[in-house]
Amino acid sequence: MVISAQLILNDGRLMPQLGLGLMRFGSESETAAVLSRAVSAGYRLFDSAAVYGNEQLVGEGLRQCGVVRQGLFVTTKLWNTEHGRLKARAALTGSLDRLGLDQIDLYLIHWPLPMEDLYVDTWRALIELQGEGLIGSIGVSNHTQEQLVRLIEATGVVPAVNQIEMHPRFQQHMLHEFHKQHGIVSQAWSPFGGGGTGEVPVLSEPVLIKIAAKHDSTVSQVILRWLTQLGASAIPKATSMKHLAENIGALAFDLDHADMVEIASLDSEYGRTGPNPMTFAVKDWSAS
Repeated sequence: MVISAQLILNDGRLMPQLGLGLMRFGSESETAAVLSRAVSAGYRLFDSAAVYGNEQLVGEGLRQCGVVRQGLFVTTKLWNTEHGRLKARAALTGSLDRLGLDQIDLYLIHWPLPMEDLYVDTWRALIELQGEGLIGSIGVSNHTQEQLVRLIEATGVVPAVNQIEMHPRFQQHMLHEFHKQHGIVSQAWSPFGGGGTGEVPVLSEPVLIKIAAKHDSTVSQVILRWLTQLGASAIPKATSMKHLAENIGALAFDLDHADMVEIASLDSEYGRTGPNPMTFAVKDWSAS
């Protein structure tokens, strides 16, 4: 079993570098089974969100997984309908109740919704809730550099994490560099590029297949190792023991400089597969 390496966040807390994304999981029995397999494979970071509708199942599954609470790192996120200081407090209380926890290890603002312009007030609420001990670390998701600058200038508090779309076809170099300069961890959601852009899915990219063969690994392992060698975190989704073990096994080898250069060449300004944070305003998850 490989236990994920840990990153030191800018608040001094430790976070596993690789975790398990929990969007769109199914029944209680399926969720519990996947979490049990993930723990057996070495996962300790579990990423949920209020809008996923599975926080209660995740909480129950983690209580049954055989690892003490202190050995787990639980992330969840505040949804778009809950921006603003009062709503954010109620949203956190709901997530704590559903997860059955006294503290969330990492709580993120899921989307900035710049058209509503409440993300700074929401960030202030998270700072207050962290001060009350209800949250360990606070961060954001899908925020741009400009939005991060505004949060920092308005409050003096730097997010510990910005969870973003980040994969070989959409590498977000400038944002990742900004993160490194300010001690923010880049955490990649959909690190395998979803369905990909263009005719060839990311997992079928010939450059990545060649590098995988060179290291006797899989393309998914190459992508995750590329991200972790950049200092980023990643939360791929997987359900089978084969894929769970394969993903966390990405930490067992190193890419060389030539590999990193070749992967860097895959970046594209058209590589985004998810919503644009500057325009995304969906509040009904069924519409997203």
